[in-house]
Amino acid sequence: MPGTVLLLAASPAGKGCLVDAASVLPVLAAVAPPVLSGTDTANVVELADPLEPQAVLTRLRAAAAAPVPLTVFLTGQLQLDRRQHLPHLALARTTPATVRYTGFPWHWFREELRLRPPGATTVFADLHADPETWQHLRGIAPDCGPAVTLYGRIAPPPARRALATPAYMKAVATLLRSGHRPDPATLHHQAVTRAYADDGTRGDILLAPHQPPAQLPVRSSRQPVPAPPPHPAAPPDPHAALTAAVQDGRHGEAAALAAQWEQAALRQHGPGSQEALHWMEVRADLAMLAGDAGRSCETWLTVAAARLAAGQSPEDPAVEAAVDRAHHQWGRMTDATRARELGPALAELRERVPGRREGALRHVRQHLEELGQSQRVPG
Repeated sequence: MPGTVLLLAASPAGKGCLVDAASVLPVLAAVAPPVLSGTDTANVVELADPLEPQAVLTRLRAAAAAPVPLTVFLTGQLQLDRRQHLPHLALARTTPATVRYTGFPWHWFREELRLRPPGATTVFADLHADPETWQHLRGIAPDCGPAVTLYGRIAPPPARRALATPAYMKAVATLLRSGHRPDPATLHHQAVTRAYADDGTRGDILLAPHQPPAQLPVRSSRQPVPAPPPHPAAPPDPHAALTAAVQDGRHGEAAALAAQWEQAALRQHGPGSQEALHWMEVRADLAMLAGDAGRSCETWLTVAAARLAAGQSPEDPAVEAAVDRAHHQWGRMTDATRARELGPALAELRERVPGRREGALRHVRQHLEELGQSQRVPG
């Protein structure tokens, strides 16, 4: 079976840089692709110090859409934006004042990977945090969603004017260069042991599935810290059946199944519940995968309106994501009449939820005007 590997190393340029993230890429690139992926063959995509969050999103979205096992090796630093205090992966142009616009929001990982089948996605992460982000993450460490297996560590900021090394990821890469790929839990355990035997710990937070993130005590290099034993995988859920149906081209069957789960969620949890909204979002994604941009756009508009009606802020990441996705699908519609029908609702939402991309509302209005002009027939 083939696989996909995404190698992502990102850190800001200049004095805001906490870790030499890109230094690990040559070591990872020296590993045979099948060993990186744990599959017979693999396609490897490398992103070194990307400049724009949209570039990262495009590569991540393409990797997530492939119906094959996906392994992500992520190295970098986390920073909080000043408006919403949400963690972002800092990119090359990121500064403390521009995180919201130049960093990659961590919740985009969750958004893009949420339809992956359980057990098909593994992320190894070696992350450093600035002081503010470190204090925030000690209470709530990030994850990549229930269908994603996440291993790694988050390290506190290094000493003043010091540049940290991605010791955990280098240990992962060194272990894989042997040509042997153990299961992810064993690889994580071995990497933790090797990394902390060499460098010791400074109270790092260890990330592993099916257990709360554990902060390690500070230890010397003579006291390696063992990782907790692996836990059994979570039980399968209906998302696996949906993914299989989509991969087989049975889009109608997938849509019907998602609609059944949405109705069950409505009966059990009520309109506006996270459970019901989740299945609405699944239906929107399924319409997109089926090539029905109009139905996907309309469903995302409904999701955004339902979240706002439930009291969520226009700046809530889930609201922004719904409007952004509706906007994206609207732009892909080929049925001009249907696009004209949905355009005013999108424009109304864009007035309340402008999103992170400058000029989004202006784009909607311009495209609506173009659609109106195309409707007129010269006399």
